Amino acid sequence: MTINHISVGRGPRKVLALHGWFGSARGWGWLPELLDTERFTWAFLDYRGYGERTDAAGEYSIAEISRDALDLADSLSWNTFSVVGHSMGGSAAQRMLADAPGRVERLVGISPVPAGGVPFDLRSWALFDGAAAEPANRRAIIDLTTGNRLSGRWLDEMVKFSVENSAREAFGAYLTAWARTDFTDEVKGNPVPALAIVGEHDPALGADTMRETWMRHYPNARLEVLANAGHYAMYETPVRLVTVIEDFLGR
Repeated sequence: MTINHISVGRGPRKVLALHGWFGSARGWGWLPELLDTERFTWAFLDYRGYGERTDAAGEYSIAEISRDALDLADSLSWNTFSVVGHSMGGSAAQRMLADAPGRVERLVGISPVPAGGVPFDLRSWALFDGAAAEPANRRAIIDLTTGNRLSGRWLDEMVKFSVENSAREAFGAYLTAWARTDFTDEVKGNPVPALAIVGEHDPALGADTMRETWMRHYPNARLEVLANAGHYAMYETPVRLVTVIEDFLGR
C-alpha cells in the first residue's frame, strides 16, 4: 500500500518533501500552491505520528522516516528523485542520501538540521523537551526561531496546527531523534548537488551553522540566505523560496 502522502503536480521531475518537527504533509505553508506542476511532481509525506498517520505506531527515528520515504518512492515507482527537507526533515533527507545514495539526484535543506544533530545547553533543552506537553513552549520556540518579529496571531495558529497534527508521544520522541542522531561520516564527501536555504533571522539553523556543517560535508554544496525570513520560509517568504528551489532542482 502507498504510504499516506499528498501529491502535487504531474511533471517529469520527482521530488519527495519531508516536513519539520512542527509540520506535517499539510504543513508547508503556501509552498504547494506555488509549485510548477508542469515541470515537477511532488510527494509530501506524513511521518508516523503526524497528520493522517497520527495513530501510526513507530520508533519515531530519523532512520524510520528514511525507510518510510523510500518505501513511498518505491510504491510510486520512482527510481530516482530529489529530496527537499525542512528542519528535522533536512536531517531525514540526508539520512535518505546515506541509505540510497544512487537514488537521490539533488538534495535541498530548508533550515536543515545537520547530519550531526544539534547541540543544546540545559536551558534550551528544557524549553524544547517541554514542548510536547506544553503549547506555550512550542510558541516560544517558533517565536525564537523566526527572530521574535512575527505576529502573535500567526504564532498561535502555528502552535494550534502543530498540536492538532502530531501525537504527543511521537513529537517528544522525534526531538531526541533529530537533535542527538549523528551520521555525518555516512554522508560527508557525497558529491550530490546539495542546496541549503536558510532565513537571515534564524538564530539556530542559519548561515553560520550551515557553513560549519552542510557546506563542509558536501563538496557540491551551495548556500542561499533568504532576506526577511526565519526558520519557516514557506510561510514567511514562500514565493522566493519556491523560486530558489525550482531553479536548483530544474538544472
